[in-house]
Amino acid sequence: MACQNNKDEPVDYRITPEIDLHTFRPGEVSSLLREYFLECRKQEILQVRVIHGKGTGSLREGVHRLLDQMPEEVITYRLGDQDTGGWGATLVTLRRMNPVQ
Repeated sequence: MACQNNKDEPVDYRITPEIDLHTFRPGEVSSLLREYFLECRKQEILQVRVIHGKGTGSLREGVHRLLDQMPEEVITYRLGDQDTGGWGATLVTLRRMNPVQ
C-alpha cells in the first residue's frame, strides 16, 4: 500500500495481519477497514486481528456491524481470547479473492 509523503513521492507501507484502530476517528473506521481487508486479501493475508479496545464497546459494536455487512469478504469473526486481546480485539477470517478470469 502506498501513501504520499510531503515530497509527493509514494511511501510503501507493509500490510500486516493486525490493525489497531486507536489512532483513527470513528468516522474513518468503515472505509479504513474496507480498504485494509481488500489489501489483505490481495496479499493472501486471510487471518487478521482488529484491535478496537475495550472502552465502552461502541467501536467494537461498529466493527462487528461492518463485518456483518461484508459477507463476500468476511467468512467469520470472533472476539479474541486471553492471548489475542480478549474483548478488546476481533479476529477475522477473510475470504480468498476470486481469481481474475
